[in-house]
Amino acid sequence: MDSRCSSSASSRLTGREAGSVNTTPVSARLESYEGQKKCISDVRRTFCLFVTFDLLFITLLWIIELNVNGGIEIQLNKEVLEYDYRASFFDIFLLAVFRFASLILAYGVCKLRHWWPIAITTASSSGFLIVKVIVSKLLSQGAFGYLLPIISFVLAWLETWLLDFKVLPQEAEDENRYLSILDATERAPLMLPGPMSDGQFYSPPESAADSDEELDDKYDPEKGLI
Repeated sequence: MDSRCSSSASSRLTGREAGSVNTTPVSARLESYEGQKKCISDVRRTFCLFVTFDLLFITLLWIIELNVNGGIEIQLNKEVLEYDYRASFFDIFLLAVFRFASLILAYGVCKLRHWWPIAITTASSSGFLIVKVIVSKLLSQGAFGYLLPIISFVLAWLETWLLDFKVLPQEAEDENRYLSILDATERAPLMLPGPMSDGQFYSPPESAADSDEELDDKYDPEKGLI
């Protein structure tokens, strides 16, 4: 009887230990996902870095263009103070600043999960650059007349591709996985075996023990001699 109780108690302890071991990785995964939800995901951080790269790269090309065409101070006066839509590259730089501020505010600060901010920035950038190339005289100003509009156009569409095909689907998949794990953890306590009741252990009736003792008394040779 004692051996059965000890074996059942040890089995229940091992079952609880196994349940705690199985739930530990799940809780760790849930805590990690909740931490990512509070801050920012890896794919969204990559997107914000790419938007920053867009601004810095366009700025670098514009500074090189200013140096090549006669010096920074002279070209700044010509392109900024004496701004001409058909001959200035300053508006392409402002377009990159507009994309950077809008996308970082929408997806880095506000953490939106919709495509309309990137749609607005890409549509406005594409329309502005197409009209500028058609109307302006940039193509007659050397290599930068081709380079700056094309790179600005390509970077705007790469940002759209990165958000639409990488950031939003990955975050939606992570959220679905989190909900499935949360659902599984809520159902897990219902599926675990409960503690064994005392009724599951068999104990012989007292009558059998008493009858054995009476039989022993009847056949006791000492009592028979008396």
